[in-house]
Amino acid sequence: MVTNEVSINAENSDLSYVFGQFDVNVKKIEKDFDVKIVNRGNLIKILGENATPAAEVINCLFKDAKKNIEINEQLLNYTINAVKEKKGDEAESLSDEIICLTVNGRPVRPKTFGQKKYADAIKNNTVVFGIGPAGTGKTYLAMALAITAFKNNEVNRIILTRPAIEAGEKLGFLPGDLQQKIDPYLRPLYDALYEIMGAENYLKNMEKGLIEVAPLAYMRGRTLDNAFIVLDEAQNTTPEQMKMFLTRIGYGSKAVITGDITQIDLADGKKSGLTEAIKILENIEDISVNKLTNRDVVRHPLVAKIIEAYEKHDAKLKHYEQKAEEKRSFRKRK
Repeated sequence: MVTNEVSINAENSDLSYVFGQFDVNVKKIEKDFDVKIVNRGNLIKILGENATPAAEVINCLFKDAKKNIEINEQLLNYTINAVKEKKGDEAESLSDEIICLTVNGRPVRPKTFGQKKYADAIKNNTVVFGIGPAGTGKTYLAMALAITAFKNNEVNRIILTRPAIEAGEKLGFLPGDLQQKIDPYLRPLYDALYEIMGAENYLKNMEKGLIEVAPLAYMRGRTLDNAFIVLDEAQNTTPEQMKMFLTRIGYGSKAVITGDITQIDLADGKKSGLTEAIKILENIEDISVNKLTNRDVVRHPLVAKIIEAYEKHDAKLKHYEQKAEEKRSFRKRK
């Protein structure tokens, strides 16, 4: 077997940052590429058949370190996968863009190439659909861009909304008035606002009516000019609600519609407004449909595996149902 050797000259200051605590990142790269990594002072040697792609991963991480980007498990996994798919340049281009800073000074940036395309689409289009599984940053990135546009005076207000649909539970059993019953459904939007803008700034702007968090039903009859509007959990809208929402958009406004079409909580037999809208509107200019995948999941790596396992299970069920339908049709013809 051919054994390649690649050497990298590194600065001591970056070594521990890139290698991780107890060399955890190095061990991961060694395992994934079946190589041996040896550190001799400032010289790193990579030995093995896959030494070249392993070295590419390490070089990407050093570039991230120089830009003060946190090298965590998600970034490491994404960089490894990008290099394996011969898309290492994608991983490098991500580190160049910062959308905004959180209230604690942490930079918010796209963490995958799919997220970058989604963020660029939001900047360049009036209406953007962000569709993908849980953990792909659909809502969080939309919120970050909404707050950035608000701070830059590109819009006069932010409106955040989602349908108040129960995921197997009943609103009526919750204590309190209507707003208190609805608040838990809007909690993810509040959380993102607090993290990026800070609770104090959010409350100040909310009191002035510049930021509004409300259930979708409250949008009826309004025209929303000079606003950045985010509709979250849009898979749980009916076609009528989706049409109502899209026709609220006024001059100088931007709308981002996010949802996961694999997690529809509507009653059986009811069509999702999101799935219908992307079929109807996909080819209209200034409307962009962005589909994020498992590759864009930025939560715990296990989340991507869970999503993948469910997708395989659903595909298998669909296959069996199709075969059963074919058998039924065949019997009818006989």
